[in-house]
Amino acid sequence: MRIRIVAGSSAPIYKQIVDAIRRTIATGELAVGETLPSVRQLAKELVINPNTVAKAYAELVQSGLVETQAGRGFFVTRRRCVYSKTERMRRLDESIQSLIGQAIAMDFTPDEALDRVRELFEKALRNPSHSN
Repeated sequence: MRIRIVAGSSAPIYKQIVDAIRRTIATGELAVGETLPSVRQLAKELVINPNTVAKAYAELVQSGLVETQAGRGFFVTRRRCVYSKTERMRRLDESIQSLIGQAIAMDFTPDEALDRVRELFEKALRNPSHSN
């Protein structure tokens, strides 16, 4: 699993970690039962405070994507819907707003951005383990 932190991003580092792990789970790069790096290991790899990784992992546990097993670490778990449709839409809107801001900053037109989102979404649905 490769996580890239963008310095100067409007998203806090812990949120970038959460989003990266969510993507790796959604694309099948991390499958149910697979182990996440330890808090210390990931913090060392990213050269960040372990508390930041712990906060990210806590959010992933709270969202139902990851479970912790005492003494064994953090594992990808079967997806369970822990949020109402309203909350899921709110979270999706938050992510889309971030995407829109980035697309505008990179001078993409709405059509270019939507075409790319559609292309990658369809690719992920066809072959989740090989999406980019």
